[in-house]
Order: sequence, then C-alpha cells, then structure tokens
Amino acid sequence: MGVASLIGFLLYLLHLVGAVAQLASGISGLRVGVVAVRRIHEVLELEPEAESGKPLVPAARQAGEHGAATAFRDAGFRYREDAPAALDGAPFDADPGGLTAVVGPSGSGKSTLFALPERFYAIDGGTARIDGRDLRDREPAALRRSIGYVEQDAPVLAGTLRADLTFAVPHAAPAGIERVLAPVRLTGLVDSLPQGLDTEVGHRGTALSGGRRQRVAIARALLRRPRVLLLDEATSQLDALTESELRDVMAEVAETTTVLVVAHRLSTATRARGILVPEDGRVRADGVHAALLRDDDLCLRLATARMLRPGGPSGP
Repeated sequence: MGVASLIGFLLYLLHLVGAVAQLASGISGLRVGVVAVRRIHEVLELEPEAESGKPLVPAARQAGEHGAATAFRDAGFRYREDAPAALDGAPFDADPGGLTAVVGPSGSGKSTLFALPERFYAIDGGTARIDGRDLRDREPAALRRSIGYVEQDAPVLAGTLRADLTFAVPHAAPAGIERVLAPVRLTGLVDSLPQGLDTEVGHRGTALSGGRRQRVAIARALLRRPRVLLLDEATSQLDALTESELRDVMAEVAETTTVLVVAHRLSTATRARGILVPEDGRVRADGVHAALLRDDDLCLRLATARMLRPGGPSGP
C-alpha cells in the first residue's frame, strides 16, 4: 500500500470510529429513554387514591400546637396476599412531643411501620391512629401535610441552600427559615457561607458534608411545621461524631414535635423515651435503652455491633 493510500485509509478509519461511537451512544440513550417512558406510563396507569369525601382541612401544626400522638393496635399488614405478614399485630405508641425509636435488623418490619402512617399502604386489620383519629378517616393529602419525612439518603438538589430548604414551602418567610436553622444547628454554617442561604450547594449537595445534608433535610421537613417527624435511618451512613451531633439535634426537635426514628443500631436511640424492637413483624421487646441492654440479647448485639467494627467507637 502506498503512503497516500495508507493516509487515506487512516483518515477514513478515524471518521468511522467517531460515527460508530455516536451510534453506540445513541443506542444507549434510546434504551434509557424507553425505560423512562415505560416508568412514566406505569405511574400514569396507577389507580388514584380513594378520597374519603371530607373537605381538605389544613393538618399542619398551628401556633402553640404540640406534636401528635401515634398509636397502632393489633395492626396487621401484608405486601401481597401470598406474602408473609410484614406486621402481625405489632402494638406501637408514640407520645406527643417526644422521641420514639424503632430499632432492629433488616426485614424486621421497621420501614413498614413508617409507610403506614402516611397511608402509602392500608393496614389489613386492627387500627392505626394519629391524634386519636383513625387513619382511614383522614384525607391522604391533609394527613401527609402533618407529617415530615427524612429518608436515609437525604436528597439535596442542585441549587442554592435556600431553594433546598424551601422546596416544599416555596413562599416561606425569612423568619420561618431562621426558626428551623437553630434547632438543627445550621446557623453557623449559613453564617460561614460566602453568600449565606443563596450559596450554591452543588449537585446532590456536594458542597456539604453528609451530616450537614442530613440536617438540611431535617430543617426542610421542619419548615412545613409537621406534627409528626419520621426519620428513616437518618444516621446509618454517618461517622460516630456526626451521629452523636444528630442525636442531639433529634432530642432538641423532639421537645416540640413527635419524632419517630427507625435505626439498625440501638446507639441511635439512647435518648428515646421508648424503644420498640420488632422481629418478623411482631414486637420482640420494648422499653428504655438501659433496660433493653440488660434484658434482651438482640438489643445488646445491636448496641455493640458498631463498636466491634474496624474504625468503630472504642467504648459505649
């Protein structure tokens, strides 16, 4: 092959490689788009929630109003008719304005207990009440306005810290924002940022540490003035020091709001008024931290599991 032919071949090859790469990228994008469209259609085809026909009244906390008592009696639930019971008569009580923890290993029914108060699922038997009213008699939208929820991987969106905090309350007054910053100890962070609340936090909050993202999520939930605050594994991915700081935050918030915490580790619930330990959908034990450590082997293992891990705390 002559030099001119070789150079021509290589130039054609370079052009061909680019076209093949674009084709592969296009096929990949098409597949992602097809999956996204399928999921959108699945959502559009869902049956709407049944409304009780009662007027939608504001259910969020009013000035001077305390948290809401939450109680389950003989509650049973299965995700499918042929599935084992996720809850099998588990009793549950959370006093208004206090911290109650649900602690146990994976699959014990902790997250199910959190899905039921918001009426994502309906119980199969027994009763579930908030403020003495059966959940089945409450409008889902009004009920959910009274509940704040913070999940394990607290989502922080690209944008400013103010936009993240006011995501659910876009017209929140500056005084309302200041009110929720102090309990979650974000005032110092805001003061240190170059543009305060208008500072960009990056995609998924990359400018913030894990503990700060969790506090932002809690503050965002508190800005809605919920009567019940659900924290689902909010400390599971944090180091011991940050977890200790968030335990203090939860205890302070619980002075005025009913706080329910789901956790794998018993150490997360050291300040809880009451601790519920489910196992296979039933209540294995309940009580306060010290009593559970003394009387229940599973609770003792849950409390010591982190200390036995490499890098875990050196003492209780």
